[in-house]
Amino acid sequence: MKGTVAYLNFDGNCGQAMKFYEGCFGGELTLMPFSESPGDFPTEAKNRVMHARLAKGASVVLMASDIMPGQPFAQGSNFSIMVPCDSVEEIDCLFNALGEKGRILMPLSNTFWAARFGMVKDQFGVSWMLNFEKT
Repeated sequence: MKGTVAYLNFDGNCGQAMKFYEGCFGGELTLMPFSESPGDFPTEAKNRVMHARLAKGASVVLMASDIMPGQPFAQGSNFSIMVPCDSVEEIDCLFNALGEKGRILMPLSNTFWAARFGMVKDQFGVSWMLNFEKT
């Protein structure tokens, strides 16, 4: 495991928020709108941010995205803890352990950005994103 990362969600203002955080922390900001990602997304989502990453060495790493238009949004609970995993075995083990008595938000699956990715809300209401990168 490489270290956990805060993953923030926004309702259409992800780019603005991440540029603000870039001004606060410095570092390098990468923004990918839905319009530049694979997949068929609603027209009203095209200008929203699918993925943002702000990194300043190993000391600051923030990731974020906008939610889809019309999805419920609750400011103050709009974050997850993202755990980059080192192996399929590790991601499977963590997903099962965190999901015990919890709720699966997205089953583990292959994605265009990861060999395996899944989301779970644990029994205490904490949202987790688990990611095993493609090699």
